[in-house]
Amino acid sequence: MRRGGVVVAVLASLVLVGPAAQATPPDPGVTGTVLWRATIGGTDLVLREIHIPPGAGTGWHYHDGPVYAKVKKGTLSHFDATCRRDGVYRAGRYIAEPSGSGHVHIGRNRGRSELVLEALYVLPTGSPLAEDAPNPGCAFD
Repeated sequence: MRRGGVVVAVLASLVLVGPAAQATPPDPGVTGTVLWRATIGGTDLVLREIHIPPGAGTGWHYHDGPVYAKVKKGTLSHFDATCRRDGVYRAGRYIAEPSGSGHVHIGRNRGRSELVLEALYVLPTGSPLAEDAPNPGCAFD
């Protein structure tokens, strides 16, 4: 009888907690090319060109340092972890993304033409360009 109670408790916890959150990688076709890289003191500076096809997104992520980007072509729709669109950036516009796990976000190309970004990453030396994060529960992703 005790064994059955343990099984029921385990199953109930799985139902109540749900599956483990999974990181969300970029959609197929999203590419990035490093144009320039330098390390100054304890900071890595990386200039990167990012291409996002129509209908695609970056996947949910955050950065260990700030990122400053310019939209070279297309339109970027930017969403925060509350699933709210916190900006729409057209060609020629700039965006600044703050650092840290409290700033999980996704960039999406909701347009019909390719989106091209030029991004400058200002990161602690040795940090990845982005840290994957799970979808916070947004239905559009």
